[in-house]
Amino acid sequence: MAEHPIQGLMGVTMQKIKEMVDVNTIVGTPITTPDGTTIIPVSKVTFGFASGGSDLPTKDPKETFGGGSGAGVTLQPLGFLVVKDGDVKLLQLATSSNTADKIVNSVPDIIDKVSDAFSKNKDEKAAKNSKKSAADAGKPSEKAE
Repeated sequence: MAEHPIQGLMGVTMQKIKEMVDVNTIVGTPITTPDGTTIIPVSKVTFGFASGGSDLPTKDPKETFGGGSGAGVTLQPLGFLVVKDGDVKLLQLATSSNTADKIVNSVPDIIDKVSDAFSKNKDEKAAKNSKKSAADAGKPSEKAE
């Protein structure tokens, strides 16, 4: 079965979008400063495309197709990932009022706080158990009669 002309339109459209939007468009090429800091640009890419066509009746069957396709791409810089001495920070270009963005941005801090709380709780239990063990060691043992 021969390829329908709409497949060609869609293929070309998708190929052109693929050429425009690659991983280096979203997470840019890292830049290393003389002091060893690495800066990585981060962008948001939104794209869409549409293709359509119609087979129109004509006297010549080779000329029955009419169609078109189009695409749009939006590139919005979000900020920079800054890596220095093992620490990673996101420097945003604009503060977002989007609740989902705020939640995503707060996840690393929440994980650190939860991890610290578990670590602190574990240390407190270990200290309490060692005090209890020391106190139990000083008590005379009770024998069942």
